[in-house]
Amino acid sequence: MADHLPAVLEEFDCSTDAALKRVSGPPPMRPSTAHPKSLNNAILARISLLDLSAIGECLEPIVLKGRMVLQEPKRHVEHVYFIESGLVSLRVVAAGSMLEMAVIGCRGVVGASFLWGGHLSTHQSVVIFPGSAHRIRVEDLRRVIKERPNIREHLFEYVQALTFQCVQAGLCGVRHHLEQRLASWLCLASDAVQARVLPVTHDYLSSVLGLRRAGVTETLIRFEEQGLIRKMRGVLQIDERKSLEQKACCCYKLVSGAYASSRSVSR
Repeated sequence: MADHLPAVLEEFDCSTDAALKRVSGPPPMRPSTAHPKSLNNAILARISLLDLSAIGECLEPIVLKGRMVLQEPKRHVEHVYFIESGLVSLRVVAAGSMLEMAVIGCRGVVGASFLWGGHLSTHQSVVIFPGSAHRIRVEDLRRVIKERPNIREHLFEYVQALTFQCVQAGLCGVRHHLEQRLASWLCLASDAVQARVLPVTHDYLSSVLGLRRAGVTETLIRFEEQGLIRKMRGVLQIDERKSLEQKACCCYKLVSGAYASSRSVSR
């Protein structure tokens, strides 16, 4: 499946190897079952110990490698991935081009569309920052949430926020200018991985946002001159987070607010 990815991701993967090690940390441990102390995923961390015990028996630790394709459009959804670390890009692919709709990190899951009754994936899900996850077979998760309905509620609340982000991304792409969209993406990605160092290239940003590479480069140079970020080879560090948020379009606050609301409802 990785052969279907844009060539730009090959450059992204090779040029940032050292940076990814710094961001992702040591290789994840592979325990036999999930344990509360070992979980970094926000959804799993919020559910009760009884619910966690029920779902933990079916969770399988997995290493997420760069450019790894977790799901393809119009393919059966076989697993749901609770992301522990790293970042996954959720994108629409059509006629040889693609547009990113959302990024998913440790606060979310990949593959929860089955909650709406769908059996086929509507998006492509690709790992862009290596990390780790716990995955569960869809049929096992269906069985568990039937027995433990509170788990379904936590998943619904997250999926509603994710759906809002996907819809907002479509509006953002036609209504907001390059600087706003770029600042918004950097803030959302930083939130998703809970870090200020992002292993991204200019080519990657222009590809997933559908922007000219020259425009991305010029904007990042301005951000750096203003002290908002620092750029190194294949790595971008956010130095002035609040100022960068002010550069972002309203979509950032709306999307981050949707995720915050889903977390507050869950408690």
